Amino acid sequence: MDLLIGKAIGLLVVAILVAIAARRLRLPYTVGLVVAGMSLAFSHIDLGISLTHDIIFDVILPPLLFEAALNLHWGDIKRNAAPILLLSVAGVLISAAVSFAGMRLLLGWPVAPALAFAVLIAATDPVAVIALFKDLKITGRVRLLVESESLFNDGVAAVFFSLALTWITGGQSGAPLHWYLLLTTAGGGLLVGTAVGAAALLVAGRTGDALVETAVTVAASYGSFLFAESLHFSGVLATVAAGLVVGGAGLRANNQKFGLSHHGRIFSLEFWEFLAFLANSAVFLLIGIAVSQLHFSALGYTAMFVTVALVLLGRAVSIYPLSLVLHMSRWRISMADQHVLFWGGLRGALSLALALSLPSTLPMRGAVVIATFVVVTFSVVVQGLTMPALVRRIGLLANENRIGT
Repeated sequence: MDLLIGKAIGLLVVAILVAIAARRLRLPYTVGLVVAGMSLAFSHIDLGISLTHDIIFDVILPPLLFEAALNLHWGDIKRNAAPILLLSVAGVLISAAVSFAGMRLLLGWPVAPALAFAVLIAATDPVAVIALFKDLKITGRVRLLVESESLFNDGVAAVFFSLALTWITGGQSGAPLHWYLLLTTAGGGLLVGTAVGAAALLVAGRTGDALVETAVTVAASYGSFLFAESLHFSGVLATVAAGLVVGGAGLRANNQKFGLSHHGRIFSLEFWEFLAFLANSAVFLLIGIAVSQLHFSALGYTAMFVTVALVLLGRAVSIYPLSLVLHMSRWRISMADQHVLFWGGLRGALSLALALSLPSTLPMRGAVVIATFVVVTFSVVVQGLTMPALVRRIGLLANENRIGT
């Protein structure tokens, strides 16, 4: 136990040092964490913990999803519902279709691994970009679109991944059963999350103790995820729904019986920002450690290049044409914001969790896992490092207060 606590404190110290160095060097914090993790692995320091599906799904993902949903405003989401839903649903399908076709035609992958990789890699997780936006104090419409789109497409991609995996493993047959599975997984997750979030607010409204109120939100975060997963619903969508309910009705409502006290709201927001910092620190350090231990040559350097190019192409095809659909409407997305949406579509924790959850019987499972790590590493390091230059070049700072109509 003492050794485990010591290693956990060691990880926290590394995260603190990286945060200080990244701020002074004006670099994205998460990029520094990945590099630090790789350095720790190369130095042969045993941290006693590795990146697994259970670590990501059961420990790291719930607080990240809940914190992001907690800070979204219902009014902003409703005003921008059309582009958010279009990008998070149609965008995921288009991106997955491009990756699937490319893996089949250019790399000759069989249908099963190509489909599994295409669906799991379609989920964006722009944590590095959001952290950068916080550092630059950008609160405009582009940040809303990036954060909300990534939050919702995480849930959409997770549901489609479950559907694809069911088809691959032959657990169900027939289109009606697949659509039934899709609707129950997504709808069940949303219902569970909404119910857990509402129950949490009812409990929190009975006390004026900020510590108890914050503890209730933690229980809602992990409880909604685990309860939904135990029912074979989407834990991702459940946590997002719970976060939206707690944030919208609990942190910004005036009804004391169905929300948090004034002090509880302030304390909860600060606590969740800190918890998200810990979760981000852990996942990106572990990504760096895992990356340094993979044999990327097993995939082939040409295949690595093609894979990254396909994912970028899929993101481009899902952003620019869909934005064109909205061009003549009140939801028009400016070209500058489209560039940020495209280059800010980073892949991260959810894609890795889904890849690590693939059954050992899946053909080319090892190649799918390596390809996922390749894309995640490229997006976090290369795209994350170049985002500050892109933000400044397109003059985003001068337009930071645009929320949309």
